[in-house]
Amino acid sequence: MEETDRLQRILGIYTKLVNGYAINKEEEANRYHVSKKTVERDIDAIRNFLLSDMEENGFVNDVVYDRRRGEYLLESMSRLKFSNSEVLAICKILLDSRAFTKEEMTGMLNKLIGCCVPSKNQKLITDLIRNEEFHYVELQHKTIFIDRMWEIGQAIRESRYIEITYRRTKDKETVKRKLKPVAIMFSEYYFYLAAFIEGEEVKKDFAVPDDPFPTIYRIDRIAAVKVSEERFHIPYKSKFQEGEFRKRIQFMYGGELQEVEFVYAGASVESVLDRLPTASIVNEEDGKYTVKAQVFGKGIEMWIRSQGDAISGVKYRKC
Repeated sequence: MEETDRLQRILGIYTKLVNGYAINKEEEANRYHVSKKTVERDIDAIRNFLLSDMEENGFVNDVVYDRRRGEYLLESMSRLKFSNSEVLAICKILLDSRAFTKEEMTGMLNKLIGCCVPSKNQKLITDLIRNEEFHYVELQHKTIFIDRMWEIGQAIRESRYIEITYRRTKDKETVKRKLKPVAIMFSEYYFYLAAFIEGEEVKKDFAVPDDPFPTIYRIDRIAAVKVSEERFHIPYKSKFQEGEFRKRIQFMYGGELQEVEFVYAGASVESVLDRLPTASIVNEEDGKYTVKAQVFGKGIEMWIRSQGDAISGVKYRKC
């Protein structure tokens, strides 16, 4: 009988809390004909239940005491952990990116599942990605660069010059550059650094010597980074907007800003609009779409060639 009364009392208090009511310790003691200490123990039991529920299901709730009002309230914060579907989606994106070595990828997936998924669901997620993880093929460079990327990120945040030793793609030559780093981006399996080159002698050999946009460097090709104590300043109105830049660059090939126009007669014009975020349809006739978009450099040509006969009538104009 005593245990039944205790359970009914705890459930009664819990129900009030869940429905948004405040709990006054003295009022509840009088209501159930128990001491205030007993009500405190009941509230502790509810707190312990909420803690176990957080560990199991990821919901962060707590019973807090409002000293000003002298009452207890249920405080719902947020979901601490991802849902099963969210973690599965993130794991799939990570695996498909192929951005890291196999050892790094395995470690990241284990930490993600271990920290963000309720324990009872961890095996389910692990089973769903096991085959893809087992057959994961790391990229040829096999370089571990996460710490280097973090170092560059700190330099970007603090507007500090960096000096890098970089192995170029075109001739495999190793060069040194003093840079103003402005952004880190990811595209087509690789992480990239966008940075402005310091030094007129270096820039004069570039195809666009006075390019107002940054040069792109693959981070896995950066052999060494030295962060300088020297800071640079870019006026706010001239700040590099990586989001806008990202819309206009294909395969991370830099170059002059230009407008491209073409006729698309493929199966899905939506795929064109998704690939080129600045694209717009200017005409449609008999299932053929005239499309215009702003793009940087010649990376767009690689994509256009990949579309075969679906694209024709390509025209370029300088912006």
